[in-house]
Amino acid sequence: MTFGFAPSSAASFSSSAASATRMLEPAEWAAAGIPLLRSPREVVSGLHTRHRPAPATAVVAVLDPDERLCASASFTSRRSPADGWVFRNALLSQLRRVIPHDLRRRTPVRTAVLLYCREGDARWTEEDGAWMWGLRDACTLHGLRCGAYITLTRDGWQVLGEGRGGRRPHAASAPEPFATAETPPPPPRTGGVVSEVLRRAAAR
Repeated sequence: MTFGFAPSSAASFSSSAASATRMLEPAEWAAAGIPLLRSPREVVSGLHTRHRPAPATAVVAVLDPDERLCASASFTSRRSPADGWVFRNALLSQLRRVIPHDLRRRTPVRTAVLLYCREGDARWTEEDGAWMWGLRDACTLHGLRCGAYITLTRDGWQVLGEGRGGRRPHAASAPEPFATAETPPPPPRTGGVVSEVLRRAAAR
């Protein structure tokens, strides 16, 4: 007979409680004063064209005050269960790679937005709540304003907390040509476990 030690219920509760605090409910997000995108479809279409996200791909982008793209990066995340702290670290790592911080400014000038392509429908999930928490915290640590959190599913795209969305692009749609989007910036940097499509594109 083998004897072992099971984790105490107090320890399990403490761990789950800590994880639960690392996510934001839709009402909390809506009350946080997240700045509205003037042209959300243009932002979504531009990021979709540049990064061609597949499910489980996150695209973090930094916009200037005129909503022009300064930098962006895409990476995949298959974290289960969702943990805002892990997402925060992943986002912060990507931001540090692609753009200098603005911590010396008294007031943030640039805004970070997050587009997350995932399976399922457009309804809020705990994973979305963890990404929201992660985005907000990463922005604070990098001196940026926390901007919109956008989901991309087979139903289309949606800016969570705002009720704005559209059917195209969606998770399975082909990227729009750059002629219908803004002038393309320098090629995006990618990190983490990227999709095969992104690897082939980088090789060309």
